[in-house]
Amino acid sequence: MTRKARGADILAQALVRAGTRYLFSLSGNQIMPVYDAAIDAKLEIVHTRHEGAAVHMADAWGRLTGEPGVAIVTGGPGHANAVSALYTALASDSPMVLLSGHAPRGQLGKGAFQEMRQADMAAPVAKASWTAQSAAGLGHDMARAFAIARSGRPGPVHVSLPFDVLEAAAGDAATLPEAAAFAGRATPLGEVVAATVIAQMARAKRPLVIGGPQLGTDRGRAAAARLRAATGVPVVCMESPRGIADPALGAFADVLGEADLVVLLGKPLDFTLRFGQTGAFAADCRFIAIDSDVDVIARDLANLGNPGRMVLTAVADTLAAADALTAAAGNGGAHRAWADEVAAAIAHRPAGWGSLKPRADGPVHPVEVGRAVQSVIDAAPEAVLVADGGEFGQWAQACVSAPTRILNGPAGSIGSALPFALAARLARPQATVVALLGDGTFGFHAAEFDTAVRAQLAFVAVVGNDACWNAEHQIQLRTYGPQRTVGCELLPTRYDQVVAAFGGHGEHVVRAADLPAALGRAVESQRPACVNVALESLPAPTVSRRAAPAGGGAH
Repeated sequence: MTRKARGADILAQALVRAGTRYLFSLSGNQIMPVYDAAIDAKLEIVHTRHEGAAVHMADAWGRLTGEPGVAIVTGGPGHANAVSALYTALASDSPMVLLSGHAPRGQLGKGAFQEMRQADMAAPVAKASWTAQSAAGLGHDMARAFAIARSGRPGPVHVSLPFDVLEAAAGDAATLPEAAAFAGRATPLGEVVAATVIAQMARAKRPLVIGGPQLGTDRGRAAAARLRAATGVPVVCMESPRGIADPALGAFADVLGEADLVVLLGKPLDFTLRFGQTGAFAADCRFIAIDSDVDVIARDLANLGNPGRMVLTAVADTLAAADALTAAAGNGGAHRAWADEVAAAIAHRPAGWGSLKPRADGPVHPVEVGRAVQSVIDAAPEAVLVADGGEFGQWAQACVSAPTRILNGPAGSIGSALPFALAARLARPQATVVALLGDGTFGFHAAEFDTAVRAQLAFVAVVGNDACWNAEHQIQLRTYGPQRTVGCELLPTRYDQVVAAFGGHGEHVVRAADLPAALGRAVESQRPACVNVALESLPAPTVSRRAAPAGGGAH
């Protein structure tokens, strides 16, 4: 390292050593040294139109690749804009690093430009949050951040970068940690514990394994499939804020109450599982909690109320534990009938959906949108499905499936779909990427179509346009009545024309019969595209074979 190397140069070289390819960013005064250093380090900057979008892109990159995505934003208001998006990443177990410019250390306490307690602001929505203290130490700051983001339950880490630290000469003391320092620390499940869990599952009549968002990644789905094959026990991934009422899980709530043993594999016993209480679970249902976070296990026990129902707890990483259980398993045929019953419940959809007849003159039913999008995904050699929240998002998740998908996650936020889609196109450049989002959601990050056009990231956004914040509107209808609905109205805006003005491809659809051709043109355009669909305004589906509330999970 030469004496001329700045802190920003150390930072950029450390990011390269960590395996970083892209910086998702919005420019600002306090991070200009990093932009300069990125040129020599050959780090590519994907320049977004909002700091929150940069974080969402880093989040999606982490979920799709398993490697922490990196967002870098300026300090003060830029940092504040970025922080809210960290919550989505945290709830979805997504490894990522947020780097924020910061007022100079030498001016702190004097009323410096955009001086703010940034690390404190980010701390509640990050696994760790701190402010870098020296140019020479920035490489070690990055190694620590990446290791924390990858270890245990993956998640976001924040580091603030004071401007004078970035500009300072690093000096002879500056070193770059070895690549191993950036790796996560593994917590395996011991063989004896794994054998005990397998024995408990074998003795149960109707055991279930329920995993959190980590089982929704490509690696997680593969690990879940191996565990299911080895044990014969149903393995269910829950990554929706609607929990057991998640329409994508069909009538799962019906069979959950029949389980006599539930193994929680990196899945907190939280609101999505009704805190383990009777009504959702049988009174005699027992639990095993395997989690990398001891605090989550303690909370599971407290939520359960009766510690006698918790058979066993263990601290271990989710995917490592799944592999250990698979290795400890014997013949997986004992629970075949039960596994078939659970699979049938999850696959259940109301019979009326299949016989639905579209209106000749519109608006379009959400099921019709799902059918048309499913055809596009089925025809693609590789596809990524992105689905946001809200009522249309629930219909999308119930009606469309893909080998790889990204959701807004347990946080229940909306607005991430467009940035997610851009990151998906970067991570899977050969894939057909389709994002389904409501018209309310479109407004959060509409300008990222400009980013997509500049970066030549082709994808298709299907906007369900019912001119309404429909999730909240449905709450008003149910709770207060049709005469007391207020503040949820939108205009039937031509979002397709908005996208065309950004340089993308736009389609406007008012009849279901026109959807397949419009989607086909959007895909063939090889441009960022919007298919704006005049949508029938309906509440989110209740897929259960027994009537149940649709649940929460909008904005």
